[in-house]
Amino acid sequence: MSSLFHDITRLLERTYASAGVALEDCIIPEQRCAQLTHLAGAQARELSHLARTFLRHSGDNLFIGIYYSRWLIDHLEAHDPRRGLSDANIGSLISFVEEIDHALHAALAFRRGVPDVTAEPFMRNLELQARVDTYMVLLLFVGFFRKTQRVSLADRRWLRFHLFQRESHDYTDADLRARYMETAALGLKYTRLLDALNAARRIEEIRVFHALDYDEKKARILQLAAPRQKE
Repeated sequence: MSSLFHDITRLLERTYASAGVALEDCIIPEQRCAQLTHLAGAQARELSHLARTFLRHSGDNLFIGIYYSRWLIDHLEAHDPRRGLSDANIGSLISFVEEIDHALHAALAFRRGVPDVTAEPFMRNLELQARVDTYMVLLLFVGFFRKTQRVSLADRRWLRFHLFQRESHDYTDADLRARYMETAALGLKYTRLLDALNAARRIEEIRVFHALDYDEKKARILQLAAPRQKE
């Protein structure tokens, strides 16, 4: 899956900017993931055991750890999304892409001088951004396997179901539950807005969107989704 990691990273960096570090070098083994999960506390233990990203700010440095379980890697190798997307592999691909996206946007934010990349508002920002970017990446995967390279309305509904509606959000931690419920609802609304734009306008919009903080992202989505008043 190294080549898939590289290809997705390059796609995201071409859309936004280079992370400034080799994200593939940030991948950590299972033992290190267990250590970091223990240090991160109870909230971290509720997160997915299939894939996760760890962030730690120390002095002038940001430390990033990206973890993928052996099961996830084996599953993607057995059901390689580069040969087609289906119910069998879309969930694994979503997890794979989201962690790359978390790491990239954390690195970019740190370079911009965001003071705390572990605060709850920033974590919500990362989650919302990852859902939007993953949707865009999945559109490219689906389009590649269509003879016309056109993604149907049914395809888009299928992607949004897996990205925004399939999760149960049954976390015991109130912050986690609120984070994932809210970002799923906002991501669903925003990707519908993006679908109404042509390709060039869509890229322009998501570049503007990514530079906003979480409250600004929420406000932009609600503004764009508001019914237009007739003059």
